[in-house]
Amino acid sequence: MVLLQRGIATMASLKKASKVVCIGRNYADHIAELNSARPKQPFFFLKPPSSILLPGEGPVIQPRGVNLHYEVELALVIGKQIKNLDESDEKTAFDSVESYALSIDMTARNVQNEAKRKGLPWDISKGFDTFLPLSKIIEKSAIPDPHNIELYLTVNDEVHQNDSTELMLFRIPRILGDISKVMTLEAGDIVLTGTPKGVGPVVPGDVMRAGIKIGGKELEEARIEVAVEESTSSYVYTET
Repeated sequence: MVLLQRGIATMASLKKASKVVCIGRNYADHIAELNSARPKQPFFFLKPPSSILLPGEGPVIQPRGVNLHYEVELALVIGKQIKNLDESDEKTAFDSVESYALSIDMTARNVQNEAKRKGLPWDISKGFDTFLPLSKIIEKSAIPDPHNIELYLTVNDEVHQNDSTELMLFRIPRILGDISKVMTLEAGDIVLTGTPKGVGPVVPGDVMRAGIKIGGKELEEARIEVAVEESTSSYVYTET
């Protein structure tokens, strides 16, 4: 196992991440609601850093032809290079996490469903610009136990997602261990840890609000508020 190069994350530096690694199917009820198979090991995919939408940068843009869904997730901001991490080394795993953020993994669900049916990559469904709204950076000390916080997301003030991270199937040391055995995690990389049940559609005009509660208390820096607008681009998604 190799772990090097302490980093210091800033909001601007988040967009310079070498990669955003996303854990899929990490909450049992979410697996059930999408009729997906439960994985035997962490299942992950990538989103491009160009999809990151920082606070105040504007709305999420819905491409034409896309059925747009939200997925609220706890994000890890990596502070040290990680390679071949042993999942049993929990101290090293948590030491490698510099800070946290809240994220909304926006997904073109009809595009993803087509990719699943045809055995194609998911890149288009996850990769559009603005498809990763992030909160402000959350200092590590603000979340003493990342496996015991409440994630929530509302659409037009109606609660759609509201669950505890204690429901994760694979916990952070296992997640980082499995990823780092495949691809080196660099300082500044972002890891999304999966979404709980309640994912669903949004359309132009909707406003999403998301946050974290610890012991029932709202974590101010974790708040996300972002509207959805329709794309004015000439792009229209059609089946492959």
